[in-house]
Amino acid sequence: MDERENLPLNPCVETQTTLEELVSLRLSRRGLIRSAIATAGLAGLGGMQALAAHGLPPFRFTEISRGVDHTHHVAAGHDAQLLIRWGDPLFSDAPAFDPHAQTAAAQRRQFGYNNDFIGYIPLVPEAGQDERGILCVNHEYTTSLLMLPDVGDEYPASITAAQGATERAAHGGSVFEVVRQGDQWQAVIDSPYNRRITADSTPMTLTGPAAGHERLRTGDDPEGRTVAGTMNNCAGGITPWGTYLMAEENVNGNFMGSLPEGHRETRNYERFGVPGGWYAWGQHVDRYDVGKEPNEPNRFGWIVEVDPHNPQAAPRKHTALGRFKHEGAESVVAPNGQVVVYMGDDQRFDYVYKFISKGRYDPAQPAANRELLTEGTLYVARFDADGTVSWLPLRHGYGPLTAANGFHSQADVMIEARSAADLLGATPMDRPEDVEPDPRSGSVWIMLTNNYRRTEAQVDAANPRAANNWGQIIQLVEPEGDFTALRSRWEFLVRCGDPKQPEVMASWNPATSDNGWFGSPDNCAVDPAGRLWVSTDGNSSTGAADGLWALSTEGTERGTGKAFFRCPVGAELCGPRFTPGGDTLFLAIQHPGDGDGATFDAPSTRWPDFEDGKPPRPSIVAIRRKGGGPIGI
Repeated sequence: MDERENLPLNPCVETQTTLEELVSLRLSRRGLIRSAIATAGLAGLGGMQALAAHGLPPFRFTEISRGVDHTHHVAAGHDAQLLIRWGDPLFSDAPAFDPHAQTAAAQRRQFGYNNDFIGYIPLVPEAGQDERGILCVNHEYTTSLLMLPDVGDEYPASITAAQGATERAAHGGSVFEVVRQGDQWQAVIDSPYNRRITADSTPMTLTGPAAGHERLRTGDDPEGRTVAGTMNNCAGGITPWGTYLMAEENVNGNFMGSLPEGHRETRNYERFGVPGGWYAWGQHVDRYDVGKEPNEPNRFGWIVEVDPHNPQAAPRKHTALGRFKHEGAESVVAPNGQVVVYMGDDQRFDYVYKFISKGRYDPAQPAANRELLTEGTLYVARFDADGTVSWLPLRHGYGPLTAANGFHSQADVMIEARSAADLLGATPMDRPEDVEPDPRSGSVWIMLTNNYRRTEAQVDAANPRAANNWGQIIQLVEPEGDFTALRSRWEFLVRCGDPKQPEVMASWNPATSDNGWFGSPDNCAVDPAGRLWVSTDGNSSTGAADGLWALSTEGTERGTGKAFFRCPVGAELCGPRFTPGGDTLFLAIQHPGDGDGATFDAPSTRWPDFEDGKPPRPSIVAIRRKGGGPIGI
């Protein structure tokens, strides 16, 4: 989600069509439907309008206004409670938060930095509790200049060994119990579920086709089967069997150094952007210097599965789901019992993927379900102008995925999933971020954040705007709710940006107000009633803060946005997550106070503490409706 990851690394972006030619491709929703129905071979897919009108309840709240200031805002009739902040304790032996005396040891007992994904797993309430669950929160990265005092003038090279260790302890994830009494949520200190997962102190095992492969072997792990930690954890998912999926995204930025000349990983790392050099950890720890440990970056960029009920269980990195800059990993059980995981590769001109398990989900066999992500087939999407999607298998020996092109095994295909997708002719997208399936409707919502690097010569049907600073949302429909289908349908829900500026080519329902449109969709959530909510990362380019919008998806209100929550200046909104009853909404406020020139001593806000000398603190808020009841009704 950070701007730094979006380098033009995809060598396979080609001229596809002109903007004028796209007009004839009937990009409107109705035109796409007619075109797709008329296309040969699509008789079994059904029409988009055949999606049953689910009778989704309307959004009745009064929306907030556009703008930006030092604090947060939520729609009238709702309260936003601060639940937990960076540095708050998860254990009673955690030291009090002292931003001027941070240590790795303290951070491993405290809530981490830059909270992104939120997962919620319900537990049975105990006496005196109205609701109880486990929160699973990703910590994507550290904003060193905001987080650390006395960084020095030569950042990142001036980061000390101790500061780097603190940053790595702030990466990863926090798993902790929460309880609600009345309208108030609180973290349960010393709950047996509580744990911190960090970048370098949490042992993890590798599964799948790349586990044990020579390209994952290092001096510390000569067998290539055990990794210390996870990092750059962006969005994620909660599986049907109650485990927590952490998506490793911009891991390239944590490495420095140079590969030896002629090294076999040269092509791979160029495609992945390694080394990114955002941090200088390799000055103090060899594993982050590719000149000293050239295979180490191959051990990151995976989907990590965590058992939140057992803090002693080692997380597992599933190589069958491919290595790329994973934005999320939302899963769904298909009608035949196979599990499908949808994922976006969050970089400009990269791809949308889905993984289909070989095995089938069995609610009576929880232990067996935890093997479902170790074996299956990863597919990448090709979006065609006729409104169809073809899913292309990343399988060794399929098409060009052979030794002649550098793929000697399935392990090679998974390690270099991006390059494999390039060769298969997948559609380069405008930063695919969250990809959220809805089992009730058979729809999949794809957040495409922006792509200002796309030229007029590179536009295509699914990415129709050059210099796209605003992004778009695509609705993908799996035929008859079969998420394992290898041919799907797509159309736009909205094309983001200001509808009053014709040159933007935005597309919204005319009922959308001046407050209801937005730019740069990032995360999303489908609430228990089936309604879509969208958070943004980059809406500040429109002159307003990032936040959360309700977005109607069907009927006469389809494509109507309504502003619900606004972040403090400099922040991005992440991880919207509803409790099963829909009456609490958890939100992650990431990097508040950031911006050009912002530092520990001079942030753009000191939210949420507003105390002199205290830096802004990434935090989780819990939204409740005054008087109770579902959010946004």
